[in-house]
Amino acid sequence: MTTDELKFRTKNFSVMVIDLVERLPNSISVRVIANQIVKSGTSVGANYRAVCRARSDKEFVSKMNIVLEEADETLFWIEIIIAKQWMTKPELEIIWKEGNELTAIFVSSLKTVNDRIKKVNKS
Repeated sequence: MTTDELKFRTKNFSVMVIDLVERLPNSISVRVIANQIVKSGTSVGANYRAVCRARSDKEFVSKMNIVLEEADETLFWIEIIIAKQWMTKPELEIIWKEGNELTAIFVSSLKTVNDRIKKVNKS
């Protein structure tokens, strides 16, 4: 997957999160969770842009770990939305799948770069 494709996917994920929040019911507790998921979900795409500007492998790892953390947090909030039955699991299936796929991509990228760093440090 190219950098541009991942930029598109992370931006699209951010839009999906915003769309999800706009469909949530309106209550005090929902508003708190909605605020959290919008922050973490849109942060995935915004922080991935910073990853693309990393000047070294170590900077890449540092920034990518933030992206991974935000993606995982977004999945946590989706789990809460399902647990509270504010939306059904089938309604959230597409965003859940995309969040998990992105997370897997981030983990794989981190592993690749961390392995490269280890090889360089051994030399």
